[in-house]
Amino acid sequence: MKSNWPSHIRPASRWPRNLWRSALAFTFGVMLSACSLLEVKLESGIEPLPQEQLNMRLFSRDFSQTFFIGVEHAADDIARLAKNDEAASGDISIRSNTLMWKINAEEALSRSIYQSSPVAAMVDTWALTAQMNAFFRDGAGQQLFGEHQGIAIKASEQLQRDFETTVQGFVSKSDFNKHRKFINQYIASQPLPDISFARQTAFQSWLKYNEISEFEAVTTFGTLPEVMSDISDRMAMISEQMPKILGWKAELYALHSNINSEEVQRTLASIADTSAKFQVLMAQSPEMMQSLAVDLRRELTPLLNQLSSVTDDKMAQLSSEREALTIMVKNERLAIEEMIARERIAAAADLEHISQMTVAKVFDELGKLLQDLILYIILFIMVVVFVPLFLGIWLGKRMQQRSDSAAPQ
Repeated sequence: MKSNWPSHIRPASRWPRNLWRSALAFTFGVMLSACSLLEVKLESGIEPLPQEQLNMRLFSRDFSQTFFIGVEHAADDIARLAKNDEAASGDISIRSNTLMWKINAEEALSRSIYQSSPVAAMVDTWALTAQMNAFFRDGAGQQLFGEHQGIAIKASEQLQRDFETTVQGFVSKSDFNKHRKFINQYIASQPLPDISFARQTAFQSWLKYNEISEFEAVTTFGTLPEVMSDISDRMAMISEQMPKILGWKAELYALHSNINSEEVQRTLASIADTSAKFQVLMAQSPEMMQSLAVDLRRELTPLLNQLSSVTDDKMAQLSSEREALTIMVKNERLAIEEMIARERIAAAADLEHISQMTVAKVFDELGKLLQDLILYIILFIMVVVFVPLFLGIWLGKRMQQRSDSAAPQ
């Protein structure tokens, strides 16, 4: 059937349908982009740690095992050599210093390397290794191990080099040189005073050196998986190190008590040898030995009484020292329980803070998204309602003009 419309007007009938298709496609595109925007914003509600700081935490904590092994091997070598020396006068003091080195150095490193901020842990651990090196090389601890001092110096220098090599793996050369300049100034102004390794964290001094505000130093603790991984690393370190440290403290306590097991063994061996000689002599001359036994009994009775009194005193002292050791172990165990409880409370507080931040961020982003959606809906209504209306009016006018122009004059 042939259409009654003029040939120059028929093609215009397809325009409204094409316009509707374009408007629908535009609307779906806007809705999809809004959903993608919501997804991206919700995922970025909690700011993760930068990759550089994650590398700092990973490599620094890997260095902790190197530090523990280096200190323990060097201290054990010094203690073994000191025990084998002929000059026994310095044996106890040197062995005591090796035990205190292991205890205090490893406790200090645990406090430094397991801080919440990876940057603070890196700076403070570097400062600790440099302080320990300077302490044994030319500081207050340069005479602690006598002729075996070189072992401690060599181990400390190697540990500092190892950590500096680790730091070079995740910072630029300019930042590394800047950090090393600060470390050299810090150890010159804050040397270790004694083997107790009593020190303050170097992070505050590092912030002042770099003119960084304390509020800008730590901007995030990481996402929830990163926080949980940090807590897991701390618990693993406590369970691994605490039994060794308790054993070293018990050994140090026993070393400074008045009990000398070697002297007791020599005394018992001498008594056994003397008793065997008396038995041989009594078998050879019974009458003389009977008279000698009476004299010995009379002479040795006061000595035996004194020995019995001394033995009772030593047993009482041993009992009191055993009780003191039991109390010390109990106190250490309670301290561990308190430390674990504090870590759990801190972790719970961090989780609660993160959850509150997440909820607030989600609602904030939802509000922004609703505003965007309302704007998009208004635009969509304008496109759907007013654009076709104006197009229809415009097309009507065009068609009317063409009809008027095509009419016979």
